[in-house]
Amino acid sequence: MKLHIGTGAKQMLLAALVMTTMQLIVKSIPQIPPQEVVFFRALVSLVLSYVTLKKASVYLWGNNQKMLFLRGFFGTVSLVLVFASFQNLPLATAVVLQNLAPLFTAIFAMLFLKQPLKPAQLLFMSLSIVGVVLIKGFDPRVDPLYLAIAISGAIGSAAAYTVIGKLKGKENPVVVVFYFPFVAVPITGLWCYFDWVTPTGWTWIALLSIGILSQIGQILLTKAYQSDDDAATVSSMNYTSVIYGALYGIFFFGEFFSIEVILGMLLVMLGTILNLIYKTRLQK
Repeated sequence: MKLHIGTGAKQMLLAALVMTTMQLIVKSIPQIPPQEVVFFRALVSLVLSYVTLKKASVYLWGNNQKMLFLRGFFGTVSLVLVFASFQNLPLATAVVLQNLAPLFTAIFAMLFLKQPLKPAQLLFMSLSIVGVVLIKGFDPRVDPLYLAIAISGAIGSAAAYTVIGKLKGKENPVVVVFYFPFVAVPITGLWCYFDWVTPTGWTWIALLSIGILSQIGQILLTKAYQSDDDAATVSSMNYTSVIYGALYGIFFFGEFFSIEVILGMLLVMLGTILNLIYKTRLQK
């Protein structure tokens, strides 16, 4: 029996590889503060998004500026936190914790979009929480501070996704994308003024690569979600980023894991994937 993988699933697999490669580069330049990395990443995205909007003759500022600003603000804060976790935690661990975002999105949807949580979803969340406890309890490299930063980054991402959900059908998707760098550049730029490290040599190439790979990854993600493939199948392919992250961590940083920590990672992924599949079926 031949395994068929749809176009959307293939695009998501490639997007996960591209984004994890970007995360690998972030981890490879710990001497650059995370807010500075976000600044350069956003600067590249700002230019590319602006050119895209101008070519499409789309109104730049949108119709819901307050919500769009919130999308940019939450996205900026979460990305700084996420990048800090990449630089200070094992790569696969940071990727797993970043993937907690869908669970927090479900909580925000209950609080702000009036979408109730089902008992099954609470069970799936409990699995992920147990997974986080195992990761922290059995990996001495996981500093409590950066564990909290990573989880806070996932919460920030969930807040950004919730705002994006509120804007669905009200704004051009490219405008929504544009507002992230539009807000991120001045915020992180001001922050960099007080905590600046001048890039040299390879670091310049790394920062440019982070911006370009992020933009490519976002395009692939968008195309994957807009495909005719099953949404749950497409989304679940994004969790291959944990595999990519683990392999990168082993080969580039010598990051190996105990059985208990691997079990914790699997529980986190299982909880989020089951929640995703369950939510998709509820919407049908």
